[in-house]
Amino acid sequence: MFFPRGGSAHVARALAAALPAYGWDVTILSGSLGGRGVGDAERFYAGLDVHPVDFTAGDAPMHPSYEDRADAPDPVFAAVGDDEYERHVAAWADALERVRATEFDVLHLHHLTPLHEAAARVAPDVPIVAHLHGTELLMLERIAAGEPATWTHAEAWAERLRRWAARAERLLLLSPSQLERVERLLGIGAERCLVSPNGFDPDRFAPRPVDRRAHWREHLVEHPRGWRPGEDEGSVRYTDAQIAPLAEDPVLLAVGRFTEVKRLPLLVRAFARARRETERRASLVLLGGHPGEWEGEHPCDAIAAAGAPDVFLAGWHEHDTLPDFLNAADATVLASVREQFGLVLVEGMACGLPAIAVDRFGPGEIVEDGRTGWLVAPDDESALATAVRTAIDDDAERERRGRAAREAALARWSWPAIAERLAGVLSEVVAARPDHAQ
Repeated sequence: MFFPRGGSAHVARALAAALPAYGWDVTILSGSLGGRGVGDAERFYAGLDVHPVDFTAGDAPMHPSYEDRADAPDPVFAAVGDDEYERHVAAWADALERVRATEFDVLHLHHLTPLHEAAARVAPDVPIVAHLHGTELLMLERIAAGEPATWTHAEAWAERLRRWAARAERLLLLSPSQLERVERLLGIGAERCLVSPNGFDPDRFAPRPVDRRAHWREHLVEHPRGWRPGEDEGSVRYTDAQIAPLAEDPVLLAVGRFTEVKRLPLLVRAFARARRETERRASLVLLGGHPGEWEGEHPCDAIAAAGAPDVFLAGWHEHDTLPDFLNAADATVLASVREQFGLVLVEGMACGLPAIAVDRFGPGEIVEDGRTGWLVAPDDESALATAVRTAIDDDAERERRGRAAREAALARWSWPAIAERLAGVLSEVVAARPDHAQ
């Protein structure tokens, strides 16, 4: 249902490319922002059998979100009323009919969205495998804790999500930490769940030499994408003298959207603190933040307020460019406090980079503290600064953890291995329905 920008779209694309090797033909039905730019499904899923549902052309209403963000074009699901809900269901029912959903052996639906209701109406006999990416659980937890007054339809949506989850033959979860939450929030037992983490392409994410000076000059000096809010948005530009340390000294890379849960201002303050406590020069590069899209304090403002030296905004880049950025860095850092998985940590590990992350949810299960990286408590600026300073100061330890990180990534998170396990689950689901044959 969602258009391709977030992590779930990368999961769908990777699995669609890998599953044919295990006997499955894949058709992708995806929301899209037409125009061949960011968010255009035909461009994102190029080379695959993709059928876009174009929000800009009126094929369906713009999808809601599990997050409540002021001034965003996608309202939170919990505030969407019954009439608008029916418009979503009807639009996606039409889309499923166009791709002849009744002829499929399995519908693999990412997230719990009105697409599930549409599938129940159009293809009630086709089994469902639901893929939870975690944001559904965050919304349900907020509802359980006492939703905001503006979430006028929260209970209706909570009931819908529980109904859709109950109808699915299997639920794919990102990490073991979600098992208890799924049982508590959705009423689904562990026996119907499969932990299926996000993965990486081992042919693309691997250590390889990069001319660091040329790389950072291209992306920060010659073709900068960093931006600041306000009238001069998009004007963050650096000089050759400013980026000089990126070629020789340790570089920490933080990748992600400029949303509140990513805790980028906290990371900037922790980095500034680490730099004050070490005599060694190092840099922090923030890769991400789509222009005009941010919550809370913008990183530019946080950098100025903290007086943080050598922090660079590289802007939003396509995922295909990420291996070069990772290979031009020495460690990844993710200060997010509610990260459901943390794919960028895995991709960095595949490139031989140790990770600094928060010991909660997905990152706490990805990173082995002391072996493949450093784990710190949520929102602990002092602990984060200590981990950053250690990663900066100790080259040998950083490299040791990086080697272990690559070994762990290859063993646990390569897409071919994950797709093979998923193919087995899909076959089990089909076998349990004797009226369907693969």
